[in-house]
Amino acid sequence: MGHMSTSLLTDKYELTMLAAALSDGTAGRRATFEVFARRLPDGRRYGVVAGTGRLLDALGEFRFGPEELRSLSDFLDNDALEYLTAYRFGGDIDGYPEGELYFPGSPVLTVRGTFAECVILETLTLSILNHDSAVASAAARMVSAASDRPLIEMGSRRTHELAAVACARAAYLAGFESTSNLEAQRRYGVPARGTAAHAFTLLHAQEGMSPSEAEREAFRAQVEALGIGTTLLVDTYDITTGVENAIAVAGPELGAVRIDSGDLGMLARQVRAQLDGLGAHRTRIVVSGDLDEYSIAALRAEPVDIYGVGTSVVTGSGMPTAGMVYKLVEIDGIPVAKRSSHKESHGGRKCALRTAKPTGTITEEVVYRAATSGPVINEPHRTLTVPLVRGGTSVSADTLEAARGRVRAGLLSLPWEGLGLSHGDPAITTRLMG
Repeated sequence: MGHMSTSLLTDKYELTMLAAALSDGTAGRRATFEVFARRLPDGRRYGVVAGTGRLLDALGEFRFGPEELRSLSDFLDNDALEYLTAYRFGGDIDGYPEGELYFPGSPVLTVRGTFAECVILETLTLSILNHDSAVASAAARMVSAASDRPLIEMGSRRTHELAAVACARAAYLAGFESTSNLEAQRRYGVPARGTAAHAFTLLHAQEGMSPSEAEREAFRAQVEALGIGTTLLVDTYDITTGVENAIAVAGPELGAVRIDSGDLGMLARQVRAQLDGLGAHRTRIVVSGDLDEYSIAALRAEPVDIYGVGTSVVTGSGMPTAGMVYKLVEIDGIPVAKRSSHKESHGGRKCALRTAKPTGTITEEVVYRAATSGPVINEPHRTLTVPLVRGGTSVSADTLEAARGRVRAGLLSLPWEGLGLSHGDPAITTRLMG
């Protein structure tokens, strides 16, 4: 979002609570808020933490300038406006590193400071973490289903123009190889991929020219511009003729052909046989067209080299919300908890660790009160909670590549049943101690 303030990406009630707390003198009480998911979306066995880096960037832009204050002056009093004028988050944040897996009850993020400075961060925090974690969790399932074959994120045209950039980042974090979105490349360094659509082939149609001739003209123009390593879209007209034309124009060293519609498994087999018969043994096959983790898994035995995924990784039923909440769990060192049915929370600031078998397969997540010395664990384990912000300043030097490595390691450490696409319980249990 460039240098635009992020302060109004919030809900009104956060600022009315601020005003009331300033008025009654409770705004300065020391508070701890915790971000966690009570449960995973239906059918999911794990979640992937994503968006932490974006949140830390957005925190630096959480400022109330003259324009923002004018828009709030119709319902906030002078004390609240004066407080916001000087607002800078000066507290501490701890949390799971980006790319870490999470489960129900995992204390994904802990925000500490005065009640006033923490409460107004709720919506921004949840907007970013819920969105990016949902995309990354969906993308990780597709990465597992693809079984080491590359995936390209191609969902920009199916979501909000700014959300598309965040989606590309989250999908890449979860293991996608690249994106079609150029702003994601510029802003986050996500590799961008793209060649041509059906429109480019149709562009070359002329009076008296057959579809096959027009297709060859289009392919010739693309190869001349982009080289033989390009990917030619072969299903604008007849796919068999399209493959024949692609190799006739580019030769057997053509980089790839893309199939965007039809029975992708059957067509992939047909095209692979045709390419091999033409001597194009190294020409890869890219498939796209309403793919999700289930259709990707169904294509695992087919000669597909690369998957292009759009809608299901950025929106719709393929990407249910992560369902994270932001709850007050401690005030002036006193644990506080919500007891509402089905919306409970557990009081006190917490940390977490994860135990594993000697083979590296994770067995359990242990959540414990930060005020304690921590549990005595005799089996292999590692701490999950790390410092992210101290005194309002980011202390995290994490990179997107490090987060990608964390997702890879996490997926490898899951019990085999935890990687299944069928419905079931979370891959591991979370145990609250103390």
